[in-house]
Amino acid sequence: MKPWRSEQWCIGAITGAYLWHMEDVLHQYERPYDPRYPLICFDERPCFLIEDLGGILPMSPGHAKRYHYEYGKNGSCCVFLAFEPQTGFRYVEVRTRRTTLDDVEFMQHLLALYPDAHAIRLVQDNLNTHTPGAFYEVLAPQQAFEQGQRFDLHYTPKKGSWLNMAEIELAALVTQCLDRRIPDIDLLTTEVLAWAQERNRKRTTVKWTFAKHDARQKLERHYSKAKKLI
Repeated sequence: MKPWRSEQWCIGAITGAYLWHMEDVLHQYERPYDPRYPLICFDERPCFLIEDLGGILPMSPGHAKRYHYEYGKNGSCCVFLAFEPQTGFRYVEVRTRRTTLDDVEFMQHLLALYPDAHAIRLVQDNLNTHTPGAFYEVLAPQQAFEQGQRFDLHYTPKKGSWLNMAEIELAALVTQCLDRRIPDIDLLTTEVLAWAQERNRKRTTVKWTFAKHDARQKLERHYSKAKKLI
């Protein structure tokens, strides 16, 4: 017994809809690479801009670097990240807000990166700005329709964002780059872009091992329960 240990988990009610969205995303991961239909995982992460208010004592023999507990809040921003696991390429932007306009502008930049793609297979969560209708809130109807048609959208199930490989990349960003106090958006942008450039240079990707047949075995009882709801 180790009563001091605890674990956290979060998973939605596994209904037929949950299983459908899960298998749809897993199917996209299993499809072979096709540059005409690139697979892109997209997600966002809010970041707080934190400033040190006390002095910092640098590391010295026998002593770790020390800094004062006091800090100042300089607002927040948001990291937008698109990740192509089959090529090890990621594209990131740091924005002051996370609005429909920001989402549409990011998607337009993504389209510009893949001008020859017939359609971008986009895996994302069900945030209210992650719909083709967002284009109509920002662009003229014809442009909104044409740009929306260039995306083939695939949504993770509710409380199933663990299925989005972009979340794994954002976790790497936090531990490798955002693990310290960063006081302003300019410095944060510089650090995030440098992080992405280095990972792109190394073509770092995610080794995804959870497939549809694994889901059907490990979640067999949930599949059975979904049948009983019919």
